[in-house]
Amino acid sequence: MSFDAYRCPNGHITYPSHPLCPECGEKQTETVDLTEETATVITWTTSTATPPGVEAPNTIAVVEFDVEGETVRAIGQATTDEIEIGDEVRPVYADQLREPGAGIREPESQEWDGYRFEPVL
Repeated sequence: MSFDAYRCPNGHITYPSHPLCPECGEKQTETVDLTEETATVITWTTSTATPPGVEAPNTIAVVEFDVEGETVRAIGQATTDEIEIGDEVRPVYADQLREPGAGIREPESQEWDGYRFEPVL
């Protein structure tokens, strides 16, 4: 499974995808896999009041990748609450980000896997 950001013909990269590049308005035509990249923690927060199926406490981080001189920001769960602004992290695959049996959606209606951010030691 890849962790895809999206690039327009002018080289701008975003995550997640947009119908048109937010910077120049061109259609995004290429994907950039971020699974082998590292990022820097921009900010983070820990929630103790989580939605059904999400373990508490749940630490969410905004991270910034530098891909070929383009900055790409992403938001996602951290693997630990032991992170700080400026820490280096990498995406790590998780086969289950939430409990599929909890919540109001049918488990078959969506994917439950994805990526979390793990500190690089």
